[in-house]
Amino acid sequence: MAINRSDLVAALAAKANTSKSDADAILSAFSDVLMDAVSKGEKVQIPGILSVERVKRSARTGRNPSTGEALEIPEGWGVKVSAGSKLKAAAK
Repeated sequence: MAINRSDLVAALAAKANTSKSDADAILSAFSDVLMDAVSKGEKVQIPGILSVERVKRSARTGRNPSTGEALEIPEGWGVKVSAGSKLKAAAK
């Protein structure tokens, strides 16, 4: 089961005792700040919850799954998300 954006906004609004529109604005602002920081190569940490950082992926040789043909995958960027201790504990 997954929580979609509207469910998350409703839960945030209820927890923070605020309106859904305010909670949605805060969630949008958080998303913007997170994407801005990661695009600049900055690591974002919320202690105990999670950390997000941009990582460089080296060039490598891959395979086309349908033909088995080897192909070169160029270097690029990815995103690494790590769960914090409190989030890991909540998952038990």
